[in-house]
Amino acid sequence: MSYFIFTKNSDDIENTCYKIAENQYDLNNLNIHQESYKIIEDSESNFNLVKYGNKIPFKYIDNTITYNTVETRFISKDSLQKNIENFKKQIKQFTDNNPNHPLFSRWNSYYSQLNNLNLDSITYPLDKSLEQYFNDLGQPSYSVLQIP
Repeated sequence: MSYFIFTKNSDDIENTCYKIAENQYDLNNLNIHQESYKIIEDSESNFNLVKYGNKIPFKYIDNTITYNTVETRFISKDSLQKNIENFKKQIKQFTDNNPNHPLFSRWNSYYSQLNNLNLDSITYPLDKSLEQYFNDLGQPSYSVLQIP
């Protein structure tokens, strides 16, 4: 099962998803106090829709999550570059502050993957998320919501 971590006591309040975890190992290695959050188990297919940027967990009621479809489009190299730079900042913040974390190497490798992406080899507009783009190429892909 996969996990969606929401702000506690936020039933029926929009945009309260804080993190996502693909499995119990990832959940246990998020830098959170689990008792401070509402953690909802859901299917791997819903997790992947969120991970690859096709849906967002919009809100929850009890243990049921409502998802909204996301239309991702990068008009130009510059718009994709800005998205990547923002993602890299968040990864760098994690890796700089957590060099001994069990997920350090995953995120350090993903940072390198983002850093080495040849943006000139991509056809624009890119009508998918960066995560979906990597997945389609068979490369590792992670959502910003998975950063511990």
